Amino acid sequence: MSTNQRLSELFETIARMMDLLGEDSFRTAAFAKAGRAVADQSQDVTTLADTPAVLKAKLLEIPGIGKSMADRIVEFAGTGTIADFAALSEKLPPGLLELTTIPGVGAKSVRVWWQEGKITNLAQLKAAIADGSLATLPRMGEKSVAKIKENLSLMGSADQRTSLGRAAAVADIVVAFLLTLPEVERAVPAGSLRRGKETIGDIDVLVALKESKEPLAARQRVVAEAFRTMPGVVQVIASGENKSSVRVGLDGGSGRWKADEEKTAANSIQVDLRILPNSSFGAGMMYFTGSKEHNVRLRERALKLGWTLNEWGLFPNDAEPTPPHTRGVVPLASATEEEIYAKFGLPWIAPELREDRGELEVTAALRLIEVADIKAELHAHTTASDGNMEIEELASRAKERGFHTIAVTDHSKGQPVAGGLTIDRLLQHIEDIAKAREVVTGIRILAGSEVDILADGTLDYPDDILRRLDVVVASPHNGLTQDPQSATRRMVAAIRHPLVHIIGHPTGRLVNRRNGISPDMAALFAAAKECNTALEINAHWMRLDLRDIHVKAALEAGCLIAINCDVHAAGDFENLRFGVKTGRRGGLTPERCINAWDAATLHGWLKRKRGG
Repeated sequence: MSTNQRLSELFETIARMMDLLGEDSFRTAAFAKAGRAVADQSQDVTTLADTPAVLKAKLLEIPGIGKSMADRIVEFAGTGTIADFAALSEKLPPGLLELTTIPGVGAKSVRVWWQEGKITNLAQLKAAIADGSLATLPRMGEKSVAKIKENLSLMGSADQRTSLGRAAAVADIVVAFLLTLPEVERAVPAGSLRRGKETIGDIDVLVALKESKEPLAARQRVVAEAFRTMPGVVQVIASGENKSSVRVGLDGGSGRWKADEEKTAANSIQVDLRILPNSSFGAGMMYFTGSKEHNVRLRERALKLGWTLNEWGLFPNDAEPTPPHTRGVVPLASATEEEIYAKFGLPWIAPELREDRGELEVTAALRLIEVADIKAELHAHTTASDGNMEIEELASRAKERGFHTIAVTDHSKGQPVAGGLTIDRLLQHIEDIAKAREVVTGIRILAGSEVDILADGTLDYPDDILRRLDVVVASPHNGLTQDPQSATRRMVAAIRHPLVHIIGHPTGRLVNRRNGISPDMAALFAAAKECNTALEINAHWMRLDLRDIHVKAALEAGCLIAINCDVHAAGDFENLRFGVKTGRRGGLTPERCINAWDAATLHGWLKRKRGG
């Protein structure tokens, strides 16, 4: 875990502890906000300067970090902890904090259990459920207790965030199912999935119904019941006419939901359905897409203008902000997100940017990269190493997608487990690629390699062999526990190598599984800008490396970005949407993405990198 991650989690834990103690909400919010701000930084915030005074000054330049939070980060840099944590820990019984990890349970409920029922740990909670005493506490009741008992079984699975690709696979199926219902006109995912976050807590799906003479409530009930009983549902969490929640089982490999006979609450993800009227669909999309912090900023703006913004629309303060379809209230704007943003004098803001990172200060819409912009795949494997397609099939698949270029970049000799090519095999592979160009026309097939960056920064093939390749993608695969200083030297050396075009998955991390190396990213970005070396967003949902905060910092440093699918099988091309989402979260435009360039521009750049 990186320093920023540890510090961010510490801030968030302190905020939860303060909530449990009922402390000032503004102070609690300051800790939570600082935690998010730290998590958004690509560089270790404790190394921004060598002296405490200069470090504090640097920290105060980061949005979301005020003087008191900067002092605490300086404290953390010197001691590895924050005194608030120890002080708050002394005030809380051991085990109380764990109770806040129960799905659907917040700090307020846990505080009531503690203060009114003397419940301070999981064992006492289970005992209170068993003897019926929990139901007698304020804000409790038989239904609430039954739900808590049910959700206890989900601890350890429900709090685990799901990788973007796995969540998207479930969302795709849920949406497709809902669109088969005759009552449904639109069904779209919202929440963190729409924003393209690398991990997803739960899936939000919004539905709009077709116009009909049938009573609205009746149609809502039909859709909600169909949703709660669709294949793959392992648990119904909440039932209602216009909102329902279920848990859907996942298959660990593909992300597809489990068959009915394999029902289990473990290894599942929550899916929330919201049925909205067409007249409020834009407001609902904005509200349920989030982020929470982005929505708070918009509501603050609305209040200053004498308005109220909620999931049903934007209303004057003197109007009752209720569903227009039930109360006849006329909103100022509600049908589309665009019209709501326009009321605030803002351009439409892409969902991926809605994280309260300054996006509300924009004056013109930013033309972010889109899947349709991508015209080249520059990192792909064949049966020569660990792919499952021959060169001709790989090229044909890329051509079908409208690409003008495909680079065949099988592994180098340092990856024997992945079928890495010896020098003799690579030379033969180059000849095979040349033959494939005669078979598959209409697309440029490049001979390349994904070359290992060794621990000392040298590459896995000698320079005379690298010169024979059209494109070189240099990637770290081994030695991923290197200390930051060694990792920085290693990666900068590869970036500066005159025969390297692209640095593949620069940290080697795997989402939810491996942290990878933690080099000084600012040093990598500076070297990449100087050497005109592109840094890759590996689009596979298990990698998404570069991650979004790195993309943002790299673009600010003036770097070029590549989005590659790291294709091993035909289906891997479909991961492109995740790489594009990650790029969009970092503010990537087509001009700065080499895969979006036309053929002449791309191939000209490849040659110029070699001094041609």
